[in-house]
Amino acid sequence: MPALNLTAAQRREQRAASHHLDPVVAIGADGLTGAVRKEADAALKAHGLIKVRVFSDDRAAREAVFADLADSLNAAPVQHIGKLLVLWRPLPDKEQARREDRGAAPRVVKVLKFSKSGNHRPQVKKLTVRGNERLTAGGLVKRAKKRPAQSSTKKKGPG
Repeated sequence: MPALNLTAAQRREQRAASHHLDPVVAIGADGLTGAVRKEADAALKAHGLIKVRVFSDDRAAREAVFADLADSLNAAPVQHIGKLLVLWRPLPDKEQARREDRGAAPRVVKVLKFSKSGNHRPQVKKLTVRGNERLTAGGLVKRAKKRPAQSSTKKKGPG
């Protein structure tokens, strides 16, 4: 899998966004192992932009690790500064499971009741209206009626 390519402006934006991040993956004396790749992949899936710390004094080895990680994880190499590597990969779209048996969520509704004389302030009441309830014009909460099965309301003509 080839690494993603970023334009200079995109790379600059990712560098700015990664400035406050802490390294989430560390590569020690064993180098780039399968477990390190797996952790980096999981971090990229969760965050999209990660920092990796490499505990190696050899700059050429760090550059090789940087290129290898970017290629194997299909990520864009953003920055290599000192012992820190910054990688970016777009976040995958999350699928939200819709349940058909779920109704509407409860909501809080403010109801104003005006005084009959007009000399007093209106009273504000907060009511919780659940999915199977409705608010009447008088400010009462009533249960919604069960709807009948869908049937045609057209009258059949002769013939």
